[in-house]
Amino acid sequence: MKKEFQIAYVPIGVPTFHLESAQKEFDKSVALIKSLTDACVFPKEMLLSIDLLDAFLEECQPDLVILQNITFANAAYASEVLKKLDCPILLWTLREPAIDGGRLRLNSLTGAYSAANAIKAFRKEPLNYIFGSPEEEEVRAKVGATIRAAKLKYDMRHLTVVAVGHTPQGFGFGRALDLEMLENFGASLESIEARELIDIAKGYSDEDVKDYLADAGERMCGLENTPEQNRKDFARLYRAYKEYVTDHHVGALASRCWPDFFTAFGTPVCAVLAMLNDLGVAASCEADTYGALSMYLGMQLTQQATFFGDPVSMDEKENTITFWHCGTAACSLAREDTGAKVDVHCNRKIGPTLDFGCKPCKEVTIFRIGKDSDGDFRFFIAGGEALDKPKQFNGTSLVVKTNADAKTIVYESVEAGWEPHFVVAYGNVAAELEILAGMLNMEVQRY
Repeated sequence: MKKEFQIAYVPIGVPTFHLESAQKEFDKSVALIKSLTDACVFPKEMLLSIDLLDAFLEECQPDLVILQNITFANAAYASEVLKKLDCPILLWTLREPAIDGGRLRLNSLTGAYSAANAIKAFRKEPLNYIFGSPEEEEVRAKVGATIRAAKLKYDMRHLTVVAVGHTPQGFGFGRALDLEMLENFGASLESIEARELIDIAKGYSDEDVKDYLADAGERMCGLENTPEQNRKDFARLYRAYKEYVTDHHVGALASRCWPDFFTAFGTPVCAVLAMLNDLGVAASCEADTYGALSMYLGMQLTQQATFFGDPVSMDEKENTITFWHCGTAACSLAREDTGAKVDVHCNRKIGPTLDFGCKPCKEVTIFRIGKDSDGDFRFFIAGGEALDKPKQFNGTSLVVKTNADAKTIVYESVEAGWEPHFVVAYGNVAAELEILAGMLNMEVQRY
């Protein structure tokens, strides 16, 4: 039976400090966490002895521990948590409620040093830490981001990723191994040949796919201008892919596209992937599996489709980077003034593919799960704004004004050997992604 996502709030301390002050912080901390999630379990009282701590831990099966020094506690408390639980930890230090020349009321910060020393002795991943009172916005933001990152880690353990076909020659960076995916991210990777879905699609009659064609026609602008055979063949592919991801509970999909769908089927798969992205299934092209996983993380955090594409242009004066791809962007990302326009593939001249500039957004996150030269996983994270720009090239495009210097980002990402596909998520989710990387013990290159 699948265990539900769970957080445990663990307020540790000793009874020799000012318990009235500690109780107030306990109550405020519980209220803060409850306002952020309904997945947390709380002790009935502050855990001011090892016995109380052990009894509470016996009742928990958490995917995240919020370990708070409600007062000072020696390293034995944190060590007990580490012995009993194997999940990410957020270490939280409380601010002293008063500095008035009188009694030290909590001494939470010294307790944090004791806890952190124990945690680093047990674990190699970066320590996730926040200092401050429950009513502070920085604390609220960090606790919330950590909860969302832990939920992502949990979700990946229940995620099925599918690779449809192999990467084209020269695109080996997109390949993934099932054991590697499972070991590093907890996700299951399955594979199917592109020809299997093509054969399924070929078996549908016009009547079988009329509803799929109608659905696409409502989302796209100008699909009716695509030659009839290509239009119907697109609908056949759409049904084949949609039923496959539904039947196999797929959350992310990386599909081979060229040359097979042009040469063996006569119609591109680009618009099908766009439809899947609109339906909440992260779908990348050129069989880029870790690109699809990157899209999935962005979609889970923002609850909307992400853009997937190549960095193709940089403007130093405007401080922008343009991302583009052949035409797989979700219809929901299209500019309002054009809608999700349909045209032909920029190189093969066969349709339907999507052809529009993407809508603006005040805060976006550029993201990629990649590998360094030693084969170790790493996260690329950069923030910016998606500008109100028309289509830049045939296909779908998005212009991002980066928070950091665009030239520096381009130079350093090229020199560091990052893969040529990136995700742009509509929202500022950099904090969550960086925390997740720490939970997975992966390097971060952040701008």
